[in-house]
Amino acid sequence: MASLTFKGGIHPYDGKDLSKDKPIREVLPKGDLVYPVSQHIGAPATPIVKKGDHVLCGQKIAEASGFVSSPVYATVSGFVKAVEPRRVVTGDSVMSIVIENDDKYEEVEYPPAIDINKASREEIIERIKEAGIVGMGGAGFPTFIKLSPKEPDKIDYVIVNCAECEPYLTSDYRRMLEEPEKLINGLKVSLRLFPKAQGILAVEDNKKDCVDILKKLTKDETRISVKTLKTKYPQGAERQLVFATTGRQINCSMLPADVGCVVNNVDTVVAIYHAIFEGKPLMERIVTVTGDAIKNPCNFKVRIGTNYHELIEEAGGFRVKPEKIVSGGPMMGFGIFDLDVPTTKTASALLALSKDDVSAAQETACIKCGRCSEVCPGRVLPNKLMMAAIHDDEETFLKLNGMECCECGCCSFVCPAKKPLTQTIKSMRKMQLAKKKK
Repeated sequence: MASLTFKGGIHPYDGKDLSKDKPIREVLPKGDLVYPVSQHIGAPATPIVKKGDHVLCGQKIAEASGFVSSPVYATVSGFVKAVEPRRVVTGDSVMSIVIENDDKYEEVEYPPAIDINKASREEIIERIKEAGIVGMGGAGFPTFIKLSPKEPDKIDYVIVNCAECEPYLTSDYRRMLEEPEKLINGLKVSLRLFPKAQGILAVEDNKKDCVDILKKLTKDETRISVKTLKTKYPQGAERQLVFATTGRQINCSMLPADVGCVVNNVDTVVAIYHAIFEGKPLMERIVTVTGDAIKNPCNFKVRIGTNYHELIEEAGGFRVKPEKIVSGGPMMGFGIFDLDVPTTKTASALLALSKDDVSAAQETACIKCGRCSEVCPGRVLPNKLMMAAIHDDEETFLKLNGMECCECGCCSFVCPAKKPLTQTIKSMRKMQLAKKKK
């Protein structure tokens, strides 16, 4: 059977060989932990602790401050040193709670497991909401909202994004290999919320070992199937994933729920498992620390709030001085200038590269080759959109469906003239979204 896919996309060097064979290793923090109160889309959480308070691992330290918001929990026991602005990975200064780790890791008493066969829909949603679970693939959208569409009876598919198409990242791959049962049981929780839906585990065909394991564990599950996707970037992008697995199409003005789908990341689904069956809030995630400048690329189980410097040290430090350090992968991630920042709920990877190919590239004139249009998964015209953005021509930008760009970076990657297509289009899209929000 042919692997499922979409039209367009690219095949960059994936770099996964650096860390894919490195089992997940737990890292305990050494210094203070910093918890930004804004680790999600929506309103920042409100601190409910103050300087001098003693806290336990698993204790809520900031509560949701609106419908689209998410609480934050301590991941160690210790004393609150400060509630003050701290720099985060984006370079912004964000109000944060600083906790001095006492190295005792004393825990609160977690609520009992929920029997998903007896619990009501509302009880399950409330547990997920209280656990502070957000989209851990990068978006950071509160998961309880995604699991609460207006018309739940119209949800036909619950899709787990197991593609991990971003180059270098292997955290989801290791989760699937090492903890497949948690992934499957987390999916069953979501299926309990949508009685008519089918569950789909969507895995790229370069992860055959994961496909085999998941198929074996779900062979008797009538509501769960494993679908093999063609290895191609951005196969894991929400729109492309929905199309490849169901044939349904969504645009920039739609949500997956509008075509009967709910999509969640691997780590998000595992977090749902921990919340429902162990009563634990979101306190940790898997982070891939990799790149050719890292001595020993690894996959770490990291307590949220841990400093990035500590992760580099755990990976053996730098083999050579990196020219570029990226939070996330090389396609959708962003460069960072300071490692003295905390890991958050959405921190998927730390990538250190010995060469900064983007900065070294020399931009030249467009040769009208059309490669950018050929690879664009959004089926738009990147070069024309870039020109409209450069000339601040909003009318042309919108007429050419510029909002359909998913900012995947495919056009910039293939451009022989080294034009900053994605970056320019992204800036215009941000302006349009800001205007719409106003």
